[in-house]
Amino acid sequence: QVQLMESGGELVQPGGSLRLSCVASGRVLNYYTVAWFRQAPGKEREFVAVIRRTGDTYYSDAVKGRFTISRDNAKNTAFLQMNNLDPEDTGLYYCAGRVGNFDDYQRQDAYDYWGQGTQVTVSS
Repeated sequence: QVQLMESGGELVQPGGSLRLSCVASGRVLNYYTVAWFRQAPGKEREFVAVIRRTGDTYYSDAVKGRFTISRDNAKNTAFLQMNNLDPEDTGLYYCAGRVGNFDDYQRQDAYDYWGQGTQVTVSS
């Protein structure tokens, strides 16, 4: 079993940047596909980005070109670099993990492990 813990969320002004981290303990992260999801107030949780076990990455249309997902297997950590932030990016950001590669990576129920979330607030 793996435990995931997010960090890095905070209040930032529109146009600013943040880097979120997702540290895994209990298993080596390089066997996992890792994704970021977010949930805005009053909305359903939505897919943001994924880095598959093989290293390929995919993004939602809302964040493509602004966010970058990456991983450092030696540190058992995945990252989400967020640039040019917009108030619409406000929400609770979660990382999720599952062993191996799979095609339905945008589905929440495809993942076995979740962190507790880190709050990102974009406001002036």
